[in-house]
Amino acid sequence: MQGEGAALVQGIWGQDSTAHADKLLSYTRHQFRFSCDSFYVDLTTHSKVNYYEDSCFNNGIWKEYAKGVYTLRNDSLFLEGTYTKANYKQKVSGCYNNGRYIKAFLIQAKADSSMTLMSLNDQREVQLSLKEKTTCIPQKL
Repeated sequence: MQGEGAALVQGIWGQDSTAHADKLLSYTRHQFRFSCDSFYVDLTTHSKVNYYEDSCFNNGIWKEYAKGVYTLRNDSLFLEGTYTKANYKQKVSGCYNNGRYIKAFLIQAKADSSMTLMSLNDQREVQLSLKEKTTCIPQKL
């Protein structure tokens, strides 16, 4: 059976804005869905600099996706999964990131409808608002 995960984060969380976005060369906005012990994340990247081949750059805006399992320990959120296609099926080639998606966040603040995370990878703050609250119903694996 699928694990129950943490009730604290269950639901769909979206990042509506990014602090100092106009001053950054690139930034990524997150939309998370936490379902039981699993996570799904849509990443929308905005970039003024082309880090990829021209056919991938897409005028500086592109989407990536990942899914996997999460662990919540004290004030830390650990995500471990893989980059996927838009349908959350495994992505093995193509533009941008492929392979493993491993991220860690410090939960700086949490309220009923908002959560502030700080990425331990790049120390950027991710301000999330609750878009939809869900309840875990564990599924057979």
